[in-house]
Amino acid sequence: MEIVFLGTSCMVPTKERNHQGIFLFHDGEGILVDCGEGIQRQMKIADIKPTKVSIILITHWHGDHVLGLPGLLQTMNSNEYDKKLQIFGPRGTQKHFEDMFNAFSFKIEFEHSITEISNVDLDFKVFGVEAKELEHGVPCLGYSIKEHDKRRIKPAAVKKLGIPDGPLLGELQAGRNIEWKGKKVTIEDATFVVKGKKVAVVLDTILCNNVNALSKDADMLICEASYTSDLEKKAEEYKHMTAKQAGLVASNNNVKELILTHLSQRYKSPEETLQDAKLVFENVRVAFDFMKVKI
Repeated sequence: MEIVFLGTSCMVPTKERNHQGIFLFHDGEGILVDCGEGIQRQMKIADIKPTKVSIILITHWHGDHVLGLPGLLQTMNSNEYDKKLQIFGPRGTQKHFEDMFNAFSFKIEFEHSITEISNVDLDFKVFGVEAKELEHGVPCLGYSIKEHDKRRIKPAAVKKLGIPDGPLLGELQAGRNIEWKGKKVTIEDATFVVKGKKVAVVLDTILCNNVNALSKDADMLICEASYTSDLEKKAEEYKHMTAKQAGLVASNNNVKELILTHLSQRYKSPEETLQDAKLVFENVRVAFDFMKVKI
């Protein structure tokens, strides 16, 4: 799974940080989490074609997370996008799209769906997505994105059994027991399961139970860090998290790596944010625009 950070700022972009956007790509499936202003330009710089996007997950409808949607969708129209685009968002998403289409006088010409969700599990070709409601000033969702587990053949076991390459191995890999030379061969005998990687994305919320639920056992937690802990009261007032709180979530939920994003323009350097999280969790980085991560 490859992750590209297309925007890492808070409400106000800076010279170095664009509005929010995170692109996850794996095995032909591309997920765009949020689409802030300027995302098309960011995608061009990162060499990500709009046709790679097959799913859009909207966390909420504040401008720094969605103002890039009209332009991106119009570009997809002009590029004759030939897949079905699936768009998901929180309560109110259908009405927001209707208002957007009226404001910009266009409609989506290609096959698509727009679905409002709350606390649900979604299943796609190579990913499963869990969506949970967070606590912000407007309806807001966090997401965990997990690759499907894969069953692999045990080479030594099938060699010992004498099973040749071909359909029988395909049956085992598909999770079905087989019969070989009059004996039953179970999937436990001949295969093992590789667990899919899990990425949790938590943007724009105060610390709440669903933040922990989404983050549980994540290989990577991408979490907002709008403030440092000296401004915790301000963070709570505006329903945001501090870097230290993000670190505590990672520490308490068996997260392997924490990446901080959604930084306020007040911080001229990411170091202060980084050190605030490192007070409680060591394996942490601060995202920057066009940062690429593979897990």
